Amino acid sequence: MHWSQIYSPIGGLGVSALLATLPVVTLLGLLAFFHVRAHFAALAGLLVAGGLAIFVYGMPAPLALAAAVYGAAYGLFPIGWIIINAIFVYQLSVDTGQFKIVQQQIAGVSGDRRIQALLIAFSFGAFIEGAAGFGTPIAISGALLIGLGFRPLEAAKLALIGNTAPVAYGALGTPLLTLAKITNLDLGMLSAMVGRQLPLFSIIVPFWLVWAQAGWRGMLGVWPACLVAGVSFGLTQFLVSNYHGPWLVDIVSAGVSILALVAFTKYWRPADDQPIAEPPTGTAPPIPTNPVEAPAWRAWLPWIFLSVFVFLWGLPAVKTFLNDAFAPSFNVPLLHRAIDRVPPVVAKATPEDAAFAFNFLSATGTALLLAGVLAGFCLKLSPAKIAALYGRTILRVRTSLLTIALMLALGFTTRYSGTDTTMGLALAATGTFYPFFSPLIGWLGVALTGSDTSSNVLFGNLQKVTAQQLGLSPILMAASNSSGGVMGKMIDAQSIVVASVVTGGHTDSPDAGTVLRSVFWHSVALALLVGVLVTLQTYVWPGVVPR
Repeated sequence: MHWSQIYSPIGGLGVSALLATLPVVTLLGLLAFFHVRAHFAALAGLLVAGGLAIFVYGMPAPLALAAAVYGAAYGLFPIGWIIINAIFVYQLSVDTGQFKIVQQQIAGVSGDRRIQALLIAFSFGAFIEGAAGFGTPIAISGALLIGLGFRPLEAAKLALIGNTAPVAYGALGTPLLTLAKITNLDLGMLSAMVGRQLPLFSIIVPFWLVWAQAGWRGMLGVWPACLVAGVSFGLTQFLVSNYHGPWLVDIVSAGVSILALVAFTKYWRPADDQPIAEPPTGTAPPIPTNPVEAPAWRAWLPWIFLSVFVFLWGLPAVKTFLNDAFAPSFNVPLLHRAIDRVPPVVAKATPEDAAFAFNFLSATGTALLLAGVLAGFCLKLSPAKIAALYGRTILRVRTSLLTIALMLALGFTTRYSGTDTTMGLALAATGTFYPFFSPLIGWLGVALTGSDTSSNVLFGNLQKVTAQQLGLSPILMAASNSSGGVMGKMIDAQSIVVASVVTGGHTDSPDAGTVLRSVFWHSVALALLVGVLVTLQTYVWPGVVPR
């Protein structure tokens, strides 16, 4: 069975684009306004997407079904696998009483909740993003913030907003490596161009993060710390991306930011110190069920093992070995190379690959699992206790795994049916205003697929082809897809569900719709600012584009 995508199935492109928004509108509307539970909202969005693909776009039903199954499988591996093991590592630390020690030591750096948010949600989250990506930093940062005493909704919101500026270089530069491969543009130039856009937002985001947390007056109280965290990260991000490449940008920048912030707080304290308020009943970290007497440094073992394993797993040589040994890849039945993407998205009709890597043992999630198990043994827990804790973790996230599978099924259905491309083409048809809308296409791609890498696969060639037709720089427009995409990371369904899961289990834990409402306008505003920057780089500062 073979099928070529069509992008204007009804009337002109504008009418088709409005129709193509129905699955997204259904999902977000049910979540945000009707407070429908996330898995039911995802199922409704999937049914709308499937009906649109089959009855309007003419996609054969077997291909639509295969795309949905492919998406659901990807939702479980690696996304669901990462979430299970991230929460397992956190729960192990809490149950053994070691997280209380971590909490005290972080409070020793600063007892001010705003600086703790900068340190965990922005700087440490960027390190995890650089090494792993795929929702891991949201899971880890959210769990850490909850353990420190942050309210669940606040922890979810801060983890999502903090995980923005580093996304384009996440997972050792995977989004840009993919973009270069898809577009046949120079990797070094793409890395440099993104490195001439995102550092500005790396400086803005710490201020934005604290403003969203504590208001304008609260942000002014710690503006020097925001400046130190942002400038140290942004300057390093610029230097590494322009003079080394995309691989280590986040890891090095995050390390510099953490060290700079910790050193700065040794000599500076905010005048209006804002410690974390005593949480109401039911929201405090759980009382340890298996308290362990151990030296203070052992409290960091889960996080030390986590950082080491995640970093090693991301190294190309190690990753290649593990994938060859433990990640068999197979072509998705019915779907692989059965669908053609056609002009103007690409220069000529191109069959879409659909190969699934069952990365059960080589995925980042396995690095998390090993970190937890080894830490448990070092803390002298028996295998039976570790297994029991893992079982409780699976029970806790079972509904969320279903939700993520349905969310990714929806995303893959829109991708392979071409409905998301219809929306991208509508934005690409804006002529002179295209530089402003170029990053919004990337934002749309990440909001739909949950990944800057997937957005670059989906829209990278569209950006290149449109730029060539309009006489604009393909490097600038392709890079803008990735830079704009990072602002969509905080509202994609996958990230929203992850944030909701890791902050769940308390009396005032937010549902997915509440989390979405708390960050939606932050995402839109930052994406629009990226559009303004790209417009200025196109028409006012064209010399900023690498030659």
